[in-house]
Amino acid sequence: MVSREHKRAAALHEKLQLLRSITNSHAESDTAIVVDASKYIEDLKQKVDRLNQDIVNNAQSSTLQDSQPTVTVETLEKGFLINVFSEKNCSGLLVSVLQAFEELNLTVVEARASCTENFQLEAVSVEGDANGGKIVDAQVVRRAVLKAIRHWNTSTDDQQDE
Repeated sequence: MVSREHKRAAALHEKLQLLRSITNSHAESDTAIVVDASKYIEDLKQKVDRLNQDIVNNAQSSTLQDSQPTVTVETLEKGFLINVFSEKNCSGLLVSVLQAFEELNLTVVEARASCTENFQLEAVSVEGDANGGKIVDAQVVRRAVLKAIRHWNTSTDDQQDE
């Protein structure tokens, strides 16, 4: 009988020492180890709550960012392949993007656009002859399209406020 109780006590002591090491407790008494473990668990719960809140906040901000059109520009041999995509229909955005092309003196030689459930534009453009000696690269085109989107977005917000 004594050996069975001794084994139980040894097993309990071993488990408490394991708990002590997991929770980084410096306590010596069994009760203090359990109290430290309880505090450790509470800290973990708070961390989980903060992480969950961060996830919710990031999801909300990425949803807002996802509502903004994405723009990719690839350099071709004599021009650019420009893709604009938005998950929502963006009334009037096509006009703003084409105006940006015009300001850069880019000529659209081929384009596909869809404005039904979402907005998609795939355009192949080349630099016009009257470019005034300026060399346009993919980053310049991308920035110009993003600027046109921001301008369109601002004008759309202004119209909704009226």
